[in-house]
Amino acid sequence: MTRAAFPPVLLLAGMALAGPALAAPGGPIDTIHRGDYYCELPGDATGLAGIVVPEEGFSIVSGSSYTTPQGGGSYLLTGDLLTMTSGPKRGEKFNRLSNNFLRKLDAEGKESTLRCVRRTRNNS
Repeated sequence: MTRAAFPPVLLLAGMALAGPALAAPGGPIDTIHRGDYYCELPGDATGLAGIVVPEEGFSIVSGSSYTTPQGGGSYLLTGDLLTMTSGPKRGEKFNRLSNNFLRKLDAEGKESTLRCVRRTRNNS
């Protein structure tokens, strides 16, 4: 019988020191807070601060699932990039600016003016 080149204890210690592995090139896989996300375009100083765009809104219902009036789907969050992977918003991408604030990305991957904010007690 031969012994392994490295005792199991050393292998476990090495794995512990390696740190967390990134699950995807964009960063660790995560989820966003559940709730209703209201999307709006910026207003101006002469009128409303934001112009709601109801057809852009969605709700995060559980884990990595969302719903809209047109149906449901799933999303993938890697780092701060949120990608709708199925359903009516499939292919749409957002940059997560904070836990409650997303900015939609255009076809070139640049931030657009559309922002989506999670409804909370102080902004409902």
